[in-house]
Amino acid sequence: MVLLPNSRTDSDGSAVIRVLSYNIRSMRDDTDALARVIGACAPDLVLVQEAPRFFRWRKKLARLAAASGQVILSGGGTAAGPAILCSLRVTVERTEDVLLPLTPGQHRRGFATAVVRIGAARLGVLSCHLSLQKDERYEQAGLLLDRLAGMGVEHAVAGGDLNERPGGRAFARLAEGLQDCRATAPRGGEHTWTRTDPHRRIDAIFATKGIEVLGCGVPRGHPGVTETDLRAATDHLPVLAALRIPAR
Repeated sequence: MVLLPNSRTDSDGSAVIRVLSYNIRSMRDDTDALARVIGACAPDLVLVQEAPRFFRWRKKLARLAAASGQVILSGGGTAAGPAILCSLRVTVERTEDVLLPLTPGQHRRGFATAVVRIGAARLGVLSCHLSLQKDERYEQAGLLLDRLAGMGVEHAVAGGDLNERPGGRAFARLAEGLQDCRATAPRGGEHTWTRTDPHRRIDAIFATKGIEVLGCGVPRGHPGVTETDLRAATDHLPVLAALRIPAR
């Protein structure tokens, strides 16, 4: 495996960052393995889905952040599951947790969002977990694009569990307006579900057009990321992307 570049700030103020998207299934599996996977990927931003949402959810998420070298940026129970963690390299401008319209009989969904600065780069960030129902999922993809457009930033990254493979209507809607980072610069594994028999790519990271995608995929073979930990941590495999964000 050709390794992704490390995070850095270049002389022109642009920032190379690592972004990890990960469905952690409410931390119901091996949380030590989960923390090791996140820590080994050395991300600047972690886009979490299915963060703990109920009893003492903040404490649980804070423990995971501390164990993996991160801090909580936004989301969790207040966003119905999506959350964002970040490294101390990130400077936070603002955060907002967004609850999406509720379809009767469906699970409540939301977005965790933030605007951050890294070096001289300014970036909108969004973590999502789209609906299992195809029509609602398609509408949520449109709401995601609207939310990014309304952040007031030139560059943005979004990621999460789409509950849909490439070619589906919602996935295609996002890929039409954004770069599908895995399709743009494949690196590492492709399929994210299931952990024991990965055969579907339903988790993805997207970036606006001005961002350079240096590589994206499941970090199999990444230093410190073991198959044992990937299988024990949660029921999804993570997606790791390296991106170059221009200086604002």
